[in-house]
Amino acid sequence: MILAELNVWHSRPAVPTRRVALGEDHLTFDPSPGTGGLLLAAVVGAHAQQLEDDENSDLTDLLNLIEIGARIPQPRLRHRLQEDRIGLTRSTHRLVSVPDGRISLELAPSDRPEPHVLAALYRIRQQPRPMRRSLLTLLRSARRWQGNDHDDLLRFVSGSSPTDHWGSGLGTDSVTWALDVLGFSGRSIDELPDSRQVRRTFRRLLRTAHPDHGGVAEDAGRRIEALTAARNILLNQRSA
Repeated sequence: MILAELNVWHSRPAVPTRRVALGEDHLTFDPSPGTGGLLLAAVVGAHAQQLEDDENSDLTDLLNLIEIGARIPQPRLRHRLQEDRIGLTRSTHRLVSVPDGRISLELAPSDRPEPHVLAALYRIRQQPRPMRRSLLTLLRSARRWQGNDHDDLLRFVSGSSPTDHWGSGLGTDSVTWALDVLGFSGRSIDELPDSRQVRRTFRRLLRTAHPDHGGVAEDAGRRIEALTAARNILLNQRSA
């Protein structure tokens, strides 16, 4: 059974112009991140590690623009977004349920990673701001994946991998994860810290995470990223 599907329309390898377009998809994001969010994160995780350094820099800028809802100048990652799909070929990525009850990832083969990353990001861009920020947190985590196996990738984005901070399973809620990261474990959704508490706690933990204040240098980047994501999720939840 198909749980989620992303169709990416892109230029053929032999065509000099580079274009990407969106198609009809089957993506569910509720409860966050949903099967749709897991598929988009897996697509990004599988393809982002193939990007060159300058493209990774462009990807970081694009993530930030999407998070604040800004206009997206074209092209991005050397590809231009277009509305129609004339002259483009389709690649389909799926998250499926197999007969033994497991969830499996089916990613289409690709010659270029850029259109697949862009398609996932442009789909997230269409979501309401609270959902968009939650999904972008998952995508930023997915960029850290360095494995080779699709099963390992799915475990990583769903939170089952011991190297990831997202959670412990497919149903992990982003707010619960954020509360744990900032040290508010045990609180319910009705007992969320106020915005002032979130910001004060974030600043305190950020100082301790920095290598200049005793943080472990090898883990500092990941810790700071997790703290920032958790702060954004809780502040967004308070304003929703």
